[in-house]
Amino acid sequence: MASRATFRWLAGILALTLVLAACSDDDDASGEGSDTTDSTDPDDDTEITLVQQGSALEAVKDAGVLKCGTRDALPGFAVLNEDGDHIGFDADFCRVIAAAILGDAEAVDFVDLETEARFTALQSGEIDVLVRNTTWTAGRDGDEGATFLQPTFYDGQGMMVADDSEFESVEDMDGTSICVASGTTTEGNVATEFARLGITVNEVLSFADVALIQEAFIQGRCDGWSSDVSQLTGLRSEFPDGPDALRILPDVFSKEPLAPAVLDGNTDLAQAVNWAIFATVQAEEFGIDSTNVEEFLESEDPNVRKFLGVDEEGGTFDPGLGLPADFALQVISQVGNYAEIFEEHLAPLGLDRGINTLWSEGGMLYAPPYR
Repeated sequence: MASRATFRWLAGILALTLVLAACSDDDDASGEGSDTTDSTDPDDDTEITLVQQGSALEAVKDAGVLKCGTRDALPGFAVLNEDGDHIGFDADFCRVIAAAILGDAEAVDFVDLETEARFTALQSGEIDVLVRNTTWTAGRDGDEGATFLQPTFYDGQGMMVADDSEFESVEDMDGTSICVASGTTTEGNVATEFARLGITVNEVLSFADVALIQEAFIQGRCDGWSSDVSQLTGLRSEFPDGPDALRILPDVFSKEPLAPAVLDGNTDLAQAVNWAIFATVQAEEFGIDSTNVEEFLESEDPNVRKFLGVDEEGGTFDPGLGLPADFALQVISQVGNYAEIFEEHLAPLGLDRGINTLWSEGGMLYAPPYR
């Protein structure tokens, strides 16, 4: 993955290019055929040129397909089935976004990315949106050229050990070696948690690939395997010796909001992605799912009718998001509401909804008003 310094250098070159381009337009007073808007400060003779970016949302519409960065080997979130199709929680949220923007949940080009290539792919334009169990952090928000959006899953970091080990909590693991995935938030979190508990970690072994972590764990090179609890649960379900060979300790020692991301500056696409996600949450709150959405089209509740884009006298509600009026209808009818997506992919792993329930049930899921 390109370093942060490299990304900043590229950003600097881009900025310089834009400045030089602005200077080259000085002789074109008419502005005809220009993508720039000129304004002059009455108290200053300096001409200010604002360069307008193209619309990322319109680019997706023009392409007719959403390039969604994900992965292909995390049970519950994104794996390939026998037909080579991506299935899982993250895969379905790629489809949610495609259904909202393009009206077709299958209009997705799934781009499988290694952990360390996630943000490079976003920065280079290889993908439109990243939906790959990625934690939203301040550093990533600030340094990776990424704008993080509404979390799809609120998680926390945990520790997995062999079932026959003596460890009952992280506090018992003084002097042990821990395996983690490189390029993730888990590396620093392990050191921080061990320091907080007043114990030492012998070694944190980082691997670029989950298969390598598993191999090292089986070989006994590490006493614990640390990652997001949801990821540990998924990996445990397909452990070669069976899930009963492993235990996930009860400790949860970090906040890991897993959220999609788009490139900084792609505001219109960011808004579309946010409201596509919110549609799955609001639908659950209304009691609308893929099995009954057609019945709700006859609802007399104006809030429901507005949400589903049902024609009203004077036309349908347009919030100005660049999405079709019936985008929520397309999301729910083609993919489902949040509860359906969770129950299909994560519940079979043994994951409870926990804080990933509606705000009205004491959880974290809350959709802004659709009005």
